[in-house]
Amino acid sequence: MIVDAPAPARLIDMRAPVDFLDRHQTALCLLALVVGAAVGILTPSAAHPLELAVEPVLGLLLYATFLGVPFSQIRRAMRDGRFVATILVLNFVVVPVVVLALARIVAHDRALLVGVLFVLLAPCVDYVIAFTGMAGGAQDRLLAAMPILLIGQMIVLPLALWAMTGREVVAAIEPAPFLRALLLLIVIPLAAAALTQAASRTRAGRRLRDAVTAAMVPLMMLTLALVVASQIHGIGAHLGALALAILVHVLFAAVMVPLGILAGRVARIDVAGRRALVFSGVTRNSLVVLPLALALPEALALVPLVIVSQTLVELVTMVILVRIVPRVVRHHA
Repeated sequence: MIVDAPAPARLIDMRAPVDFLDRHQTALCLLALVVGAAVGILTPSAAHPLELAVEPVLGLLLYATFLGVPFSQIRRAMRDGRFVATILVLNFVVVPVVVLALARIVAHDRALLVGVLFVLLAPCVDYVIAFTGMAGGAQDRLLAAMPILLIGQMIVLPLALWAMTGREVVAAIEPAPFLRALLLLIVIPLAAAALTQAASRTRAGRRLRDAVTAAMVPLMMLTLALVVASQIHGIGAHLGALALAILVHVLFAAVMVPLGILAGRVARIDVAGRRALVFSGVTRNSLVVLPLALALPEALALVPLVIVSQTLVELVTMVILVRIVPRVVRHHA
């Protein structure tokens, strides 16, 4: 008995770093944003190497995120018709109305308009799941809705671009970069997470699952720091031209938070589902649509920077919402 007594203490010591990261994840994410901004401003030559690192690190973050979602519950989540209907109405009825209203601010500049439409009409299907989980939202239902959100944006985005900017912009879109991003950021991490969950019946599989899950917050911090460090110099160099687009991004987030809460209440969704709706309404698919923008003609060279500026606004917004949403959407509401 005397020999076995220290075992619980060792277990607590192993858990302590993970508990610390979980308790202080919002502050740590803000710190990552500040560090990334400092690195990007002080060492602009590092922007391109850091940008190349974003995709694999984001893939690891999504692997960790998907690994934390019980796949056994996804089938049940898909049967939640009320939640699925609400998230579709929010993203493909409410969001387009808001975007078309806000787009009037940049309607005089074709590149800004295309960039705003590109990014704000595409609901996020990747790291929104991680932020939703941090705020106690329904990760499993968001994951179940992911294929529908992807198909929906592939239909809505070309139609909106055609209606507001003309046929030539739609004709210039190359689907290959989108499919590549979809494969690397969604399909592969999701398949890897499913295989890891299946292997968790073994001791080695459980160790891998626990190690990856414990790395969730550090991976989020690294992703935030890399995105900001790799893009802030380019944004700063074109800040004057992008100012109105950044204003649109800020207004969009400010409007969509209360609309997401309202949609959840009107549809009588539970607390976890309402939190997920808020994050889905605010978060956009910037890192997946960015490859599409990079393939546009030279006349629209500002479009990728418009998308990146939305990413930076969104990252700061998400870190704040992780703290605010659980306080606003409460269990006793």
